[in-house]
Amino acid sequence: MTELLDIAEVARRSGVSASALRFYERKGLLEADARHGLRRAYRPEVLTRLARIRAAQTAGFTLRQIAEILADRPADAALRRLLRDQATTIDAQIERLTEIRDGLRHATTCRHQPLSTCPHFLAAGTDAHR
Repeated sequence: MTELLDIAEVARRSGVSASALRFYERKGLLEADARHGLRRAYRPEVLTRLARIRAAQTAGFTLRQIAEILADRPADAALRRLLRDQATTIDAQIERLTEIRDGLRHATTCRHQPLSTCPHFLAAGTDAHR
């Protein structure tokens, strides 16, 4: 039998707090394999699952969406749509952040006095130029 990891060890190795691990269990993202007294214990594979959860969170998925991702099956059309839609959302965020970054860089060399009157700098902070 595989040696189980105590919740504290999983928290230490994954960087995810014990309270977050318990929360993920309540949301159905994780399942403890046993208990040592009152403490949960997990198979070592939980560390890979937690890495997937964190990667999905970084990509902007909700916990409900993450549950769908973790339950994926081969040729899952709904999952592929979810991933494609999130990629499109991220593309839009990247475009917007690039505009903001460019406005900030412009501000470092702009000669408008005061800077708040620079149309280029102002446009980068709004959707008015779209």
